[in-house]
Amino acid sequence: MAEEIERKFLVAGDGWRQAVTGQKRLVQGYLSSNAKATVRIRIADEQRAVLTLKGPAEGISRAEFEYDVPLDDAREMLALAQPNVVEKTRYLVPHGGLTWEVDVFAGAHAGLIVAEVELEAVDQAIDMPGWAGREVSEDDRYANASLARVPGVPPVDPDAA
Repeated sequence: MAEEIERKFLVAGDGWRQAVTGQKRLVQGYLSSNAKATVRIRIADEQRAVLTLKGPAEGISRAEFEYDVPLDDAREMLALAQPNVVEKTRYLVPHGGLTWEVDVFAGAHAGLIVAEVELEAVDQAIDMPGWAGREVSEDDRYANASLARVPGVPPVDPDAA
């Protein structure tokens, strides 16, 4: 079983932009999402397609399985996923020995910018960049599957730490 361990943060500044080493345009649709699993089709830069199955989150980790699929099939699956689609540009930003992924959302979620960093262990220490704001790792409103169901940018909870 593959495992994904990641932390997510709202982005609180533009300091990340000067450190970008790569980027790709992502369009992803959610074919199914329930308490047991999420099934997503993702097309990157209109060149590569991946079908992803994710298990339920346990804190900041969960099972994850990914499979390449033919691009034409992915386009058909993306059409099946409508309207549960998320569009974003993902920027790769190295910091503190890790590669952060800064997602700048477009379409129904324009204005939202979220940074995520994948870890090797749940308790792995990270060097926080100055542009990383409030952590939203366990706030389901910022999960892409949730965003796909609800247009707009989730309101900031003033009581959240």
